[in-house]
Amino acid sequence: MDAVDTLHLMTDSAYLTTENTSTPDFRVREATQDDLPDILRLVHALAEYEKEPDAVEATQDDFAAVMFPADGRPNTYGFVAEVDGEIIGIAIWFYTFSTWTGKNGIWLEDLFVNPAHRGVGAGKALLGRLAQHCRDRGLTRLEWCVLKWNEPSIGFYRSLGAKAQDEWETYRLDGQALEAFANASSA
Repeated sequence: MDAVDTLHLMTDSAYLTTENTSTPDFRVREATQDDLPDILRLVHALAEYEKEPDAVEATQDDFAAVMFPADGRPNTYGFVAEVDGEIIGIAIWFYTFSTWTGKNGIWLEDLFVNPAHRGVGAGKALLGRLAQHCRDRGLTRLEWCVLKWNEPSIGFYRSLGAKAQDEWETYRLDGQALEAFANASSA
C-alpha cells in the first residue's frame, strides 16, 4: 500500500458508552476482495445512520475497481474489524498529499462499526491501525470529516487528541454542477 486520497470519518456514540460490557475477541486486518459484500453492507448501514439511506450508489464492482484493480495499483484501501469471522467494522481510506509538509497523509473516508458490536473498542482499534500505518510510513496526517450533529463522535475524536479544523470549510462539485462546470471549461 502506497497511496491514499481523501478522508471522511464517521463513527457513532458507541465508543463513549459502556452499554456493551462484553469484550469479544476481535481483530483488525487489511480488507480483501472477499470482504467486499460485507464492506458494501456496512456502507449501506452507515448511510442509514447518517440519515441518507438512498444515497449509496456504489457497487461491489466499484469497490473492486479501486481497492483490488485487475491492472495497476489500488488507490483506495480498507481495514476491517472481525469477530468470529464476521466483519463488524470498516475503515475505508486513501492517501493524501500536503504541499506544506511535502509528505503524504491519510484521508479516512468512512469509519463504521455495526451497532450490535459498538462500545467494545473496534472503532478505536480501526483508528489505531490507521495511526500505526501513518507512523510506520512517515505519513504526517490522519484526517476525516464528521457530521456536525454527531456530538458523541466529536467527543470521541477529541478524546484521542484529534482537533477540529474549524478554519477550513469543505466544498464539493458533483452531479450536474460538476458536469456543467466541466463542459463550460472545455474550450
